[in-house]
Amino acid sequence: MADPNPLAGSLGEYLRTRRALLTPEDAGLPPTGRRRVPGLRREEVAELVGLSTDYYVRLEQGRADRPSDEVLDAIGRALRLGPAERAHLYDLARPPRRAAEGTAGRVAGGSAGRAAGRAPGRSEALRPALWRVVEAMADTPALVMNDRNDVLAWNRTAAVLIADFPRLPPRERNMARRLFLDPDAREVHLDWAEAARTTVGILRMAAGRRPHDPELVRLLGELSLGSQEFRTLWAGRHVHEKSHGRKRFHHPAVGEVALDYETFRAPGTAHHLLVVYTAAPGSRAEEALVLLGALAAEPAARH
Repeated sequence: MADPNPLAGSLGEYLRTRRALLTPEDAGLPPTGRRRVPGLRREEVAELVGLSTDYYVRLEQGRADRPSDEVLDAIGRALRLGPAERAHLYDLARPPRRAAEGTAGRVAGGSAGRAAGRAPGRSEALRPALWRVVEAMADTPALVMNDRNDVLAWNRTAAVLIADFPRLPPRERNMARRLFLDPDAREVHLDWAEAARTTVGILRMAAGRRPHDPELVRLLGELSLGSQEFRTLWAGRHVHEKSHGRKRFHHPAVGEVALDYETFRAPGTAHHLLVVYTAAPGSRAEEALVLLGALAAEPAARH
C-alpha cells in the first residue's frame, strides 16, 4: 500500500536516504569493491534485518503492510539510527489517521499568563503554572515552544536577547521563521548553520507525528517558498529532538553571549517544551545576562 504521509515523506524515502549514508564497513559487512550507488544495497539491509529481500523492497516501495515492532527495531539497529531517528521511523511506519488530527495539540489550562507574553489564537493553551515558571526565571532567558517552533511563552530576558516577541505579530513568533526569513537572523544566531539544521530536523519530526497539521503545512510551505537553505536542508531528511547544547547569540549592547540550554518536555498531550538558557558561574556570559536583565527590567520599571 502507498505511504499516506506526504508532509513528512514516505517510509520508503526515509529508508532509502538512511541506507545511502552507510557503507558496508559501517554495517560490519565485508567490502565488495566499487559500487555504482553509495551506501548499502537493499539486499544487504534485508540480510542485516533478517528479512527477505522481496519484503524489504516492498517496504521501500510502500507496498507492505504496517511492519511489526520487531521489524522496525531491527531496521533501526541495521541502519544505526539514534533515538530521534527511530522515533521518526515509527511515525512514518504508523501514520495517524486524518480524523485524529486536531486533538493532539489541546491541553486543559484556561487563560494565559501575564508578563511573560503569549501568542493568542493558538490551538494549544498553556497551563497557568507553565506561564508562572517562565515568569519566575527573571535572570535567565526561558521560552516555551511547541514542535512547530512556535514560541508560546517567554520572559523579558529572552525577549531582550533573542527577539522582541511582545511586538511581533503572533504568526511571526516562530523560531523557524526567524531563522530562515528574517534577514538579521545570522547576526543574532552566531551558529546559524547548526541552528538551521536542528530546526529543520525538529520540524521533520513534527511532520512525522502530525502529517495533516494545517498550521505545519502552511509553515513548511512558507519556508520552502522563501528560503533556498530551508529547501536544501529539508531534502536531507535529517531529524532532531531538541534536548541540550550550547548556543551563541549576539546582542548589540553586550556582544557575544554563549549560553548552555536544557529542554524539558511538559507533561500533557501537546508537545510543549520549556527551554532554559544558563551561563556558567563567573563567565563573561553571566555578566552579559546581568546587563540584559537590567535592560529587560527598564520597560517594566517605566510601566
